Amino acid sequence: MEWAGGRPPALGKGVAVTAGAAWLARLRALDLPARVRIMNVCGGHERAIAQAGLRTVLPPTIELIPGPGCPVCVCPEEAIYHAIHLALDEGVVLVAFGDMLRVPVNVAKGEARSLEEARGLGGDVRPIASPAEARTIARAEPARTVVFFAAGFETTTAPVAALVAEGLPDNLLLLTACRRTWPAVALLLESGEAGFDGLVAPGHVATVMGPEEWSFIADRFRIPVAVAGFTADSLLAAFDSVVRQHLAGQPHLTNCYPRVVRPGGNRAAQRLLAETFDVVDAPWRGIGTLPASGYRLKARYAGHDAALRFPGVTEEARARAGEMPAGCGCASVVLGRLYPTGCALYGQPCTPRTPVGPCMVSDEGACRIWWASGNRGGERVAKASSRSD
Repeated sequence: MEWAGGRPPALGKGVAVTAGAAWLARLRALDLPARVRIMNVCGGHERAIAQAGLRTVLPPTIELIPGPGCPVCVCPEEAIYHAIHLALDEGVVLVAFGDMLRVPVNVAKGEARSLEEARGLGGDVRPIASPAEARTIARAEPARTVVFFAAGFETTTAPVAALVAEGLPDNLLLLTACRRTWPAVALLLESGEAGFDGLVAPGHVATVMGPEEWSFIADRFRIPVAVAGFTADSLLAAFDSVVRQHLAGQPHLTNCYPRVVRPGGNRAAQRLLAETFDVVDAPWRGIGTLPASGYRLKARYAGHDAALRFPGVTEEARARAGEMPAGCGCASVVLGRLYPTGCALYGQPCTPRTPVGPCMVSDEGACRIWWASGNRGGERVAKASSRSD
């Protein structure tokens, strides 16, 4: 594994530039092929790219593709439906991270399509910002059953694991939809339709799980990979790394976030995850079940498993259970096969005010990020067609 990104490259004696400008100058100086496609896995990366306007300053042949790093976008539709059922029919206090409240599900007209709508119908649904808030609410209302609907990737799951390990109040249950990040990338690579020449891996996940978790991309699939942080400097360093690896035909793993990411990751967090959760095959919305991609509470915590306490949801009775809404391209966007503007629903009728699919809800969803950055879909045809080979 190569370690880079700690300091910007020098452009010459007496030249004073920012780190980002230095990395950008290196990229612009390269003799690039007609197209180099780089997938950024993380929704946080996509947000940083949009906010910094990196697509507008990079060489035009470098194509940045949003990837599967939005946990809200891939949260199983049936899990959200289950949470709605608990809030409306079981009389529990349902707590969840704020962006989960607006994710729509497939139901008949007139039924609650989201946790937000369930709250409007009288369900006790409360947004929280951290797992510790769920415990605080449970302790404050010991006569009520509190269900924490926990969805997220490793960086969110580790604090949930810590909450469980510290001891849960008797009245606090967990409804989990926690996922591992790398299996979705493995799915793309194993399908033979990856659609990218290099990959930028999420720095926060690597901080927890270790950068080595991403080495399989270079080792098994011969595709360059770099771990990046969430500044323009770190991202540009990662882009520079994977492009140069691609040009040299020498794929390997580079850490462009050495200030935070260390070999082996956070051992304490990994130990908590292993002690509280089993790794299981798990469904991803619109994509299907991915092997070893989910976390499930271990059997010794069964008394706090909301799915075991309240199993009364029959998904088979629901049309399109587990799928994206009709016409929604979120699954293809998550897999990097479609730009947000390539979806027929983008902008009309799907907007952040009236989301049809989950990618328009979360701050880590590519559709929401593109909309917030001012892309209203005027380049829909050109951007969609640019992805075809």
